[in-house]
Amino acid sequence: MSLKTLAALTLTMFAAVPVAHAADNVLKIGVNGVMSGAAASWGLVNKYCAETTAEMYNAKGGVDIGGKKYKIEIVALDDKNDPKISISNAEKLASDGIKYIIGPNIDTTAIAVKPVMERARAMNFPYAFSKELYTAPANASVLGMVASYQVGPVVYKYLMDKKGVKSISFVARNESDAKNQQEEGVAAAKSLGLKVLADKESYEPGTTDFMPIMSKLVRAKPDAIVLSGVAPSDAPLLIKAARDLGFKGQLSTETGQDAKILEQVAGEKAAGFLSVGGASTPAIQSDYMKQFVEVYKKRVGEWNDEAGTKAYALELILAVLQKNPKALTDVEQFRKEMPSFKMSNPFVKDKTTLQFVGKKDFGRQSQVGVPLVVNAYKGGGFEAVYVGQVAN
Repeated sequence: MSLKTLAALTLTMFAAVPVAHAADNVLKIGVNGVMSGAAASWGLVNKYCAETTAEMYNAKGGVDIGGKKYKIEIVALDDKNDPKISISNAEKLASDGIKYIIGPNIDTTAIAVKPVMERARAMNFPYAFSKELYTAPANASVLGMVASYQVGPVVYKYLMDKKGVKSISFVARNESDAKNQQEEGVAAAKSLGLKVLADKESYEPGTTDFMPIMSKLVRAKPDAIVLSGVAPSDAPLLIKAARDLGFKGQLSTETGQDAKILEQVAGEKAAGFLSVGGASTPAIQSDYMKQFVEVYKKRVGEWNDEAGTKAYALELILAVLQKNPKALTDVEQFRKEMPSFKMSNPFVKDKTTLQFVGKKDFGRQSQVGVPLVVNAYKGGGFEAVYVGQVAN
């Protein structure tokens, strides 16, 4: 073999090796989540938020990391809420050298990709609540939002103090993540002294007629019904069924919802429905958050309240990379920064610290410290009824 041929072969070999996700001053960020079906809005909002952040940075020439400007490229893949597809997506993103991936959105898909993330020495930011993702020995996942077991007690205490709720029932889709949220909600309600009238009721995925299951719940006459882990397309149908059956009590969930879907399907029957809110309410929005909202609306055509929560992941990833450029190619460097990392929260107008939280629930800081917001649906939109922080 000639020296010329050897040199050409060597160059080819090096070209085939993924140079992290920042080759040629392009920083690739992955999004792997459900973008079709009943839970589509969860993954789509992830995608839209990442694209909005990228657009804002790229408009200024990119993000400065270690003295170099990187254009941000979002690579988004729909996992269709299927663990097998989610694994395939994760493998594709990792093979492209992408080290930071936002999503998935469901416990089953997030747990499925965990081994892929660990083998690839990459990190993902799921919106799934299973504690096994965030507690040792797992080390590849960072929870991107407030978990159901963190917001549940806040919602139930609010219902007790403000609405006089004394009894409560729970219903969930018959799949692992929703059932887990149901169990955690029941435990939290009991710890607060609420009388739990139904703790195991469920419906099958794909259900469109919710009258039978809601009839059973309404007959027991609870003061409140919790829709555990409910998908945005199922929530208004469940609410409508309950109201059509004459239920006058409170309805709530610990997952993010879509005001437009609620308005179109349930209308005023959804009034007072409580859910997890976007982490930057109009009352606390900074000028930067207002700019984010405008750029998002131009891209998507409307504002989704849940985007107030999903805006945080990429912004925090970029901030850590700016502090420690070695983390571009080595996620261990990212993990080392997490326990002590602090920055001014760019989305909130008052001086607030943004950091990694979760030590109370996971034994370490493996959660993005977004504000804990509880929303009530009213007149086609959401109003914040509670704004706080996750205990750390």
